[in-house]
Formats: sequence, C-alpha cells, structure tokens
Amino acid sequence: MSNNLNTKEMKDLISSQTASSMTQEEQPMAEVMTLQEILDVYGSELEGSPSIYCGTYHKYTCGSIFGAWLDLTKFSDFEEFMDVCRQLHADEEDPELMFQDYECFPSSLYSESCMDKDTFDKIQEYASLGDKEQEAFDDYLDLGHDFDIRHFREAYCGEWDSEEAFGQHIIDECYDIERTMGGLSRFFDYSAFAEELFMWDYQMGANNHVFRVL
Repeated sequence: MSNNLNTKEMKDLISSQTASSMTQEEQPMAEVMTLQEILDVYGSELEGSPSIYCGTYHKYTCGSIFGAWLDLTKFSDFEEFMDVCRQLHADEEDPELMFQDYECFPSSLYSESCMDKDTFDKIQEYASLGDKEQEAFDDYLDLGHDFDIRHFREAYCGEWDSEEAFGQHIIDECYDIERTMGGLSRFFDYSAFAEELFMWDYQMGANNHVFRVL
C-alpha cells in the first residue's frame, strides 16, 4: 500500500491547514456596522423609550459631540450594547465611552462615565413596566427607596388625591365608625388620622402614589 496521499486527501489536508492557520493567526475581523446601520437597528426616537446618547471623551475633548441616541430596549443584553457602542466609535483604537445624556429612565441609574451590566439590566426591567407603573415607581425611588421592583409592588397602595383621602379610605375599609360612633362619626377628624398614618406607616410621592413603610 502506498504511503503517498492521493489528490483528494492532499486538498483536504491543505484546506484544513489553511483554516487552522487563519483561526490562529489571520482570522478576519468582524465587520463593523456603519452609523446608518446602527441607527436603523438600535437608534432611538426618544418617544418614551429608555435611551442614552453615546459619545466619547476623546471626541468631546477635541470639540466633537459625535455619537448617537441608542434605545436600550433594542439590545438583547449588556454585551451587545457595549459592542455596538464600540462599533459606533470604531475610528478610535480604544474608545473611552461618554454617555452624554439620557431619557426616560430614573436619574439614579444614569452615569456619564459608566454603564455596567447591573445598571443596564435595571433599565430594561424599568422599561418593562407600564407607563402608570413607571410613574408610581418613580415616586417610590424619589422617596429614597432602593431599586427593587418586587419590594415596590409589595409596598404599593394605589394613587390618591390627598393623604386625607387615603386616610378616609383606611377608615372605610377597616372601621365601621358609623356603627361604633353613631351620629358622632361626622365629627371624626380624618385629617388628623391621615397625619398620623403618614408620620409612621405610609408615604406619598409627588405624583400622589402611596406606599406602606415595610
């Protein structure tokens, strides 16, 4: 039996060696998306979608604010977002990303110089809320609570015209004061009762959403 390779075996060997060499040394770089391609796929219309404007510190220092508004809900994960940001600024060898502005997500999640996976995931979680629930969650955060949607939903008591209106709701739900007080019930001080409730057990945000203190 001959030890020489036949023509087909030789072609297969050369093909295998060439592929291995490209993998190790000469593998072509992934194609970089153009600005228009990035805008077509990830661009933001700024109409209620959590978005961020991505430039770089180098460009800003040189007097350029070149960048793009990106809709954070259009990315499958944080890694895809960062990859697109770097492609946007592929003219720089190692772009130092600068997030120059933001829209439609809590200010507590915004940082000009930093976006990490945890923050990105929280913004996408916020985006999954309906408009009214976002408004209530904004109140919750403004009252000093941590970003915790499960805790927010456990604490939420609805939207009320005033603290006194909520106090009257509690009385109506929990106490039959007409039965216990008779005609004297009309003298009940709902305002004082509400003041006591909101001193210790409840909070109301700027948009009139009420939360239990858990």
